Amino acid sequence: MSGSSSSSAQAARGAIASRLREIRLDAGLTGRDVAARCGWHPAKTSRLESAKAAPSDADIRAWCRACDAEDQISDLIVASRNADSMYIEWRRLQRGGLRHLQESRVPLYERTSLFRVYSSQVVPGLLQTPAYAAALLTAIATFHGTPDDVAEAVEARLARSDVIRSGRHRFVLLIEESVLRYQIGQPDVMAGQLGALLSAMALPAVSLGIVPFSAPARPQWVLEGFTMFDDQRVHVELLGAQVTVTAPGEVDLYVRAHARLLDLAVHGDRARRLILAALNALG
Repeated sequence: MSGSSSSSAQAARGAIASRLREIRLDAGLTGRDVAARCGWHPAKTSRLESAKAAPSDADIRAWCRACDAEDQISDLIVASRNADSMYIEWRRLQRGGLRHLQESRVPLYERTSLFRVYSSQVVPGLLQTPAYAAALLTAIATFHGTPDDVAEAVEARLARSDVIRSGRHRFVLLIEESVLRYQIGQPDVMAGQLGALLSAMALPAVSLGIVPFSAPARPQWVLEGFTMFDDQRVHVELLGAQVTVTAPGEVDLYVRAHARLLDLAVHGDRARRLILAALNALG
């Protein structure tokens, strides 16, 4: 996990570890006492209290019972599960296939009024053509070894993306110019996708900006891709996991980063020229 996108999860884990330590101290026990009562090695107690290891539900139950604090069990388990949801490996999210992952986000998409997206590697899912989505999801499924339900996942992704034409949401989408040049699929797939970007620029609810290679003296470096859902939630996509950011202070970091990148981006005719140049480069 990168430091910028993992601090919420780390803070949540640290808070749980601190609560475990406080429960132990309130009970007047040492770490060795807790280990003996729980039937595990003292080193495990140390790892749990220092947040070097995440407690399982069973660990929390054993710890609280050892400290005569069974009334704390439910709250701690909920807090621990919430911390788990902040950093979820793709292999866990995708173990039921890619279609389920697409469909699971529909309620979030439907209740979001303002989407702010930044992508430095691929065309945002909201703007992907069926062929581009199929090529990308095939590569993802192959890399992560997930069940092959790409056709169904593409259908679900396109259905989810209908929000962009519903008229009930606004979209401020930013991509690096490199996204136009990275070839996902065959040249005809990229040509179709670039053409779709040109069409998307005409949608009334969509603002599409491109950060050009020539952006001078960038005050904001290239970041990992992220999607902001109003001012409440950010999904950050790493190679191995999705990080969910909900802490207001950290959400604000992404709001400010998006604003800086927006200042660097070109829109309208200048953006169209970049897309057309990428199209021409495909031959």
